[in-house]
Amino acid sequence: MAKPFKVFGIGLNKTGTSSLKIALRRLGFNHCRRQGRLAHAYFEQDWPTLFEVSDALESFEDWPWPLMYRELFERYGDSARFVLTTRKTPEIWVESLKKHARVTRSSGIIRKNVYGYRYPHGVEAAHMAFYEKHNADVSAFFAENAPHLLLEVCWENGDGWAELCTFLDEPPRKTQFPHANREGSAHADPDVIAENERRIKRQLRNL
Repeated sequence: MAKPFKVFGIGLNKTGTSSLKIALRRLGFNHCRRQGRLAHAYFEQDWPTLFEVSDALESFEDWPWPLMYRELFERYGDSARFVLTTRKTPEIWVESLKKHARVTRSSGIIRKNVYGYRYPHGVEAAHMAFYEKHNADVSAFFAENAPHLLLEVCWENGDGWAELCTFLDEPPRKTQFPHANREGSAHADPDVIAENERRIKRQLRNL
């Protein structure tokens, strides 16, 4: 059965967005799979492509949705809900971002377009400032326009099914809330790590 509204996860990456994705799927939302082309569509301001996807599905997280919450609110209004996932502190967030960037196979193009750098290493302060500004801007925007459409959560602080289900008018869940992407790189490809470390060193030299 179709859900009564769309749900957009608008927290930055490494704020628990994968946990939100799993939770929304378990609640029965038709969730948008990660598609790199959508981030590039956003950078090119290709709104028809983006809205074709958002019109067709029910829940979303990851790029580019956190960057376009204003446009999504304008398009969907009360027929959408927005979830801002956060970490306990900006420092915890940037360290998680650094670990993720080190072990993932990526050119860093999306990170460069979003944060201004391919890697957060050596520019931690700039990333934390971006993180804090994003969260503050989201909070201020919805406080002014539609406070009832925004849920702010931090899984590390114990938020979970109770907060999410209440916000989405879903029956409460008694199962353990999913926590995806626990830190660790035991299964990371050594070649990927080596290439990332080379690129990180190059970035640090060029700062």
